[in-house]
Amino acid sequence: GMGGFGKTTIARAIFDRIANQFEGCCFLENVREESAKRGVHRLQEELFSRLLEDGDLSLGASGLGHTFMKTRLRRKTVLIVLDDVENSQQLKNLAGDHGWFGLGSRIIITSRDKQVLKTGVDEMYEVEELNCREALQLFSLNAFKLNHPTEDYMGLSNQVVHYAKGLPLALKV
Repeated sequence: GMGGFGKTTIARAIFDRIANQFEGCCFLENVREESAKRGVHRLQEELFSRLLEDGDLSLGASGLGHTFMKTRLRRKTVLIVLDDVENSQQLKNLAGDHGWFGLGSRIIITSRDKQVLKTGVDEMYEVEELNCREALQLFSLNAFKLNHPTEDYMGLSNQVVHYAKGLPLALKV
């Protein structure tokens, strides 16, 4: 779904909750943006470095990355979050296929484009907009540090919620 729905926030919460159950973990934020800035090859190096806890990792030629990944990580259970993946090529370069990682590994992918997730993804979860009650509560927590606005601000709060159309980021900012 579009930006601001909370995909990254949800992925981060899941990552933080279950990361200790895996031998290697990596949360790569803003894959779309970082890939454009630094190239997918650098993201691949960062991913491998974090999973293998090897800060000086350099893969050299781009074709070696996949081979390296398969041999070093296929017996390791890993948790990977790839946040804001733009296209299937980024996904292929960073997550490969099921054989790259050990049994029980989990890869969580967030994307604005549902088509990116059509290939090789076992399960898909679509984040929905907040309903009016949830939106009002989120706005109130951020604006007033209360679960509900006071009566004085109820009308204005309802206008804000209506204007934001259930988009969490708009309600927080």
